[in-house]
Amino acid sequence: MKRLLILSIVVLLPGYVLFAQVPDGFVNVQDIDSMIRVELRYFSTNNFLGKKVRGYKANKAYLTKRAAKALHMAHRRAWKLGMGILILDSYRPQQAVDHFVEWSKNPSDTLKKSEFYPEIKKSRLFQEGFIASRSGHSRGSTVDLTLYYLETGEVVDMGSRFDLFSDKSFHNSPIVTPEQLANRSLLKQLMQNAGFRPYSKEWWHYTLNNEPFKDQYFNFEVK
Repeated sequence: MKRLLILSIVVLLPGYVLFAQVPDGFVNVQDIDSMIRVELRYFSTNNFLGKKVRGYKANKAYLTKRAAKALHMAHRRAWKLGMGILILDSYRPQQAVDHFVEWSKNPSDTLKKSEFYPEIKKSRLFQEGFIASRSGHSRGSTVDLTLYYLETGEVVDMGSRFDLFSDKSFHNSPIVTPEQLANRSLLKQLMQNAGFRPYSKEWWHYTLNNEPFKDQYFNFEVK
């Protein structure tokens, strides 16, 4: 019965790929570059749900090998500037995205509203493009990240917190200071030079150009 259920999911949701283990073509980013820091917010309670998200069983950042190697190049360039890369989210299992969808349908659960979506109704997070029922993260070549200073370990000031669903998170937001905009611009330059493209509504979000699994959405656990 369980096997039949898995097969039916594949048929109903074309493009989804189910694996029990990390599939070929993916790698733990820290196996490519051990100096990249990883603090997955969905493996903690420091996120817009206020709880660990389904599918995150370890603080490990998986990406496609191609994306991980490109990120390593961005990190090498940041290193020369006295900075390092801090990953906040990378590959995201489809089950985690489904968890977001389930959360969005519960209007009474607004535990983290004041921190993550103070200016927008929870019911509009999908319509405004802050959350999607299918995420590029599940294809394995999208990463959420920021920079930190090598000397102190302090995170670079980007003007808003990660996953703040607000105009303040837009790359060119007029709400933040010139210095904060310059920091975002630096991150953008580092990532674009390494072959990533930005998402205009989230300064932290980048997707590899010519990603290897552009039509596939994976569902293996992060563990």
